[in-house]
Amino acid sequence: MDLEKLYLTRQSTRAYSGEPVSDEVLTEICRLALLAPSACNSQPYKLHAVNGEKVNAFRKCVMPGGGNPWAENCPAFIVIEATKGIERTDDNGNKVYRSEFVGNDVGILAAYITLAAENMGVQPCILGRRDESAIKEFLGLDKTEGFPLVIAVGYKQKGYELREKKRVAFEEKFELIK
Repeated sequence: MDLEKLYLTRQSTRAYSGEPVSDEVLTEICRLALLAPSACNSQPYKLHAVNGEKVNAFRKCVMPGGGNPWAENCPAFIVIEATKGIERTDDNGNKVYRSEFVGNDVGILAAYITLAAENMGVQPCILGRRDESAIKEFLGLDKTEGFPLVIAVGYKQKGYELREKKRVAFEEKFELIK
């Protein structure tokens, strides 16, 4: 897909058709996303794709207090778990596990997930609202650094129209310094 077209047409979908997303598509989205850069290549995250029968049980994790009601029809989710990361040694010989840049790394990873999904014809929506305790219980994890983001993925409902991208004028957000 043309990169500019991808940027212009990618949006957070909140109306899913309920059509299943194949395990192969979910796996490929995650494979591509894990090519994302991270500070010191620490990769302080792990992806959990929730699909099929388990989705119904998982939905409660992303609908706390009745939030995200549209998730009821979403067929799959990708959970980003923050981890200690891969042990690396930096240029000064210091061991690097989970850097202070984990938030940046997760943000970059989320961008890669959304663009990979959209490029494969699957519409994503990054969810901030989630119940981390419920996610931990669902995944059966005792120790974790947390779950900074969950991304809903599915096929948009028929009739769900692309919204016009509303952005501040480029000139107000960009300065070329020579």
